Amino acid sequence: MRVLLAVDESENSHRVVQYVGALRRRTPDGAVSLFHVLKPRRREVVEHGGSENPAAEAELSVQLRNEQEAWIRKERESECHVLRKACETMTQSGFDMSHVAMKFGHEDDIARNILEEARSGHHEPIVVGRHGTSPLKPIFGGGVTDQLLRDAKGFAIWVVE
Repeated sequence: MRVLLAVDESENSHRVVQYVGALRRRTPDGAVSLFHVLKPRRREVVEHGGSENPAAEAELSVQLRNEQEAWIRKERESECHVLRKACETMTQSGFDMSHVAMKFGHEDDIARNILEEARSGHHEPIVVGRHGTSPLKPIFGGGVTDQLLRDAKGFAIWVVE
């Protein structure tokens, strides 16, 4: 069984990681992917102004792609502490870290990001906390959790309060 554990900076997320780590430590063949969705991209990194000149349009597209890749690298570095903390918690719970992968999402729609990762990584179940308290934006509050419960056809969802 491959578990997708969506994490943020909240205390509730920390408790969810403890719970999954303690629960899964007895299943040595189990794998856990810790998944964190980065903050939404700034508008200037989402699209460029465009051009009627095909050569200029192509150049703008390449420049935008490079800016997006640089933004993702920068955000991963700044948000990496979220996954490091989750890994430390898993270790303290006694889970074998050789079965843990760390992954990032980077789209505006957090629930869709989680579902896409679950599908592409063949994960089940998806584990989330009910209430997030991120200082920037509630990451796993009712909105995201409710959207997951509504849209996750064919997936088991564990919602931990």
